[in-house]
Amino acid sequence: MATAAKFGVKRRTGGINITPFVDVLLVVLVIFILTSNASIPGIKVELPKASSSTPLEKPKTKAITIDHGGQIFLDAYPVTIAELEERLRTEKATNPDFPVIVRGESSVQYAKVVEVLDLLRRIELNQVGLVTGKPA
Repeated sequence: MATAAKFGVKRRTGGINITPFVDVLLVVLVIFILTSNASIPGIKVELPKASSSTPLEKPKTKAITIDHGGQIFLDAYPVTIAELEERLRTEKATNPDFPVIVRGESSVQYAKVVEVLDLLRRIELNQVGLVTGKPA
């Protein structure tokens, strides 16, 4: 037994090795941080400012964005008015009460926003919100 201690064989001391537990917790923390930033898909636009606003982020929210050139996006994918209507009708068939938010760049033509809102009224979507930025 004296020779085993001489050549570096060590006995394990009592206790719990928490290194694997810490590794798992760090992975869970990273996943949480990445998923917490992914709220509503869409493209970045310069929103008009409002004095008060209510958050409309829900899990199945559809985001319609109108950029400064008048291009319409549904969840960050460019669509035409006809494609937008078709996709929203398909979504309404599977989930009849889903919320929709409309984000229009502050420099966009008002007629384009009204055209999208009129489409949402024709489809009979009840949960529609307009997104604004916070005043500076």
